[in-house]
Order: sequence, then structure tokens, then C-alpha cells
Amino acid sequence: MKDKKVSGSKVELAQVMMPEHSNVAGNVHGGYILKLVDQASAIVAARHTHLNCVTASLDRMDFISPVYIGNLVFAKASINYTGKTSMEIGVRIEAECLRTGTHTHVGSAYLTFVALDENDKPTEIPQIIPETEEEKRRYEDAKGKREIRLQQTKKHRHVQQPCIVRPEKLK
Repeated sequence: MKDKKVSGSKVELAQVMMPEHSNVAGNVHGGYILKLVDQASAIVAARHTHLNCVTASLDRMDFISPVYIGNLVFAKASINYTGKTSMEIGVRIEAECLRTGTHTHVGSAYLTFVALDENDKPTEIPQIIPETEEEKRRYEDAKGKREIRLQQTKKHRHVQQPCIVRPEKLK
């Protein structure tokens, strides 16, 4: 399995926020922003591994600025760290007012994804090659966060449910 550069899987999604994305106050739903965060990070995970990858966790997401209808929202995602079967992906959300051109940092989040094999079991993934100083800093930061996450998740390990029917089995 060949190691890969961080730049090989980066992604930037952009979407104009429409009325159907809003809450009663006229702002974009935080849940819709979280959906964009998950979509962008899932694309990065898939590009890096070329496997089915699932969201294992989302570190906290603080909304530091509102997003309004008509804003162009960017989800900028890149891989920060790889373990044996999991990876941390960082996502930065920005909003651009298309009338003024003003860019606003909306929030950032870190997600952990796990790559699965054809039997839905965790499988080994390529390691990353951090090249820039920023990529190296993010790698070291993520390594520290991973240790904290592992200690916290030991408290609540997942037990596989025996009666899950996969969609392809229904055909």
C-alpha cells in the first residue's frame, strides 16, 4: 500500500444557500452546515482510500458566524492524520456574501472516518505524507487529539446489531 500526499485528496465544495436551507429566523440551519461538513470530509476519505468510509466521530463544531440565505458557503476539507484504519479530516466552513464579496469564517470541525472492507470490517488505509509546515503541524495536533479520543471511546464501544439488512440484499 503506497503512502499518499495530503494534497491528493483535498476538496472544496461550494453551494449557494437557498430558502429551503433556512430556519424561521432566516439563517441557514446548523444541521445543514453539518451535512456539508460530513459530505466534504466523506469525499476526502473516499479519495484517499478508494474504499467505503464511514463517519466514526465529529469533534465539536462551534458556529462562530451565522450563514444567511444567498450566501455562498465553502466547505474546505483535507486529511490531517492517518492511523491503521482511521483518519482525521479537518473541515473549515466559510461564507461569502455575493453582494459585497466579504468572506466570513463560520466554523471548523474535525471528523474521524474509518475505512471498511467488503464485509464492513475496518481495513488498513494508506498513510499520509505531510509536506508543508501547516500539514506537519496539523498531523502532530491530530496525533495528540487521537490519543484523547481513544481514551474517551473506550467507555462506549459499539456492539454490532445482528439484524441489519443491507440494501443490496433486498434485491
